[in-house]
Amino acid sequence: MSDSAPAEAARVLVRNASKWYGNVVAVNDISFDLAPGVTGLLGPNGAGKTTLLRLVAGFLQPSSGTVEVNGQTSWRNPSIYRDVGIVPEREELYPFLTGREFVRLNAVLHELPFVDVATEQAIEAVDLIDRQDEKIGTYSKGMRQRIKVAGALVHDPTVLLLDEPFNGMDPAQRLKMIDLLRDDASRGRVIVFSTHILEELHYLAEEVLVVVSGRLAASGNFREIRRLMTDRPHTFTVTTTDNRRLASALIREPSVSGVQLDDGHMVIRAADRGAFATALPRVAKEHGVGLREVIPADESLESVFNYLVEA
Repeated sequence: MSDSAPAEAARVLVRNASKWYGNVVAVNDISFDLAPGVTGLLGPNGAGKTTLLRLVAGFLQPSSGTVEVNGQTSWRNPSIYRDVGIVPEREELYPFLTGREFVRLNAVLHELPFVDVATEQAIEAVDLIDRQDEKIGTYSKGMRQRIKVAGALVHDPTVLLLDEPFNGMDPAQRLKMIDLLRDDASRGRVIVFSTHILEELHYLAEEVLVVVSGRLAASGNFREIRRLMTDRPHTFTVTTTDNRRLASALIREPSVSGVQLDDGHMVIRAADRGAFATALPRVAKEHGVGLREVIPADESLESVFNYLVEA
């Protein structure tokens, strides 16, 4: 794999792209422009992330809009695959092949001039040299993910698309993969990876696209979007030994925006989650009220994403 960046910067351009199947809208009027670097595609399961990656990869035709890779339309354009590496979420592997045979087959299909050299470099990059001659059917989930990455990297693409690439990897393997992808991005590669796990973005993605129900809910710098997620209003269901007494005390707290008594418990709306987490036990202790149960009522990933859509 080359150590130099491409002469012209790699680019992925999506303009007003939609994809529907009958009455089902999988992707709805999404636009973005990706330059070299790591972009995380974040959203709950079923949000449309995989469909979006398949549109970029040219596996699906947009129902409307355009999708381009390095200035070329991706749909029905096999020539883009010289520039694109793809790591699908599904197990698109032949269990009877060894890891080396699988990666080498990818190199042969791309008609690389030095097949064996490229194969060895790709396998070494994912740290599987010691296991390359074992059959893929004997690999762990994490090893299968890594050999898929090697197969996608063997032809040194300028654009790398990964669908839930960290599934099955242990923490050490994840850290090595993060280092690999960061290094590739620094050398001019466009890397897009999908995930439904917020923390996977923390160490890797510079930019993030948040997709909910086929729509682009937010895009931009990861830290700014993370702040929006953290600073949103929060709701808690709280059960205590004296709900009425604690409610009257909590309503005076700056972090609490509302308290409602409801069938043996309180529903508390907090403007600042961290400040409320500190204030609740303090106020309860000051007023001699015991806390029995505190349950976040809207902390699911789906609710976080829906808040971004509404915002």
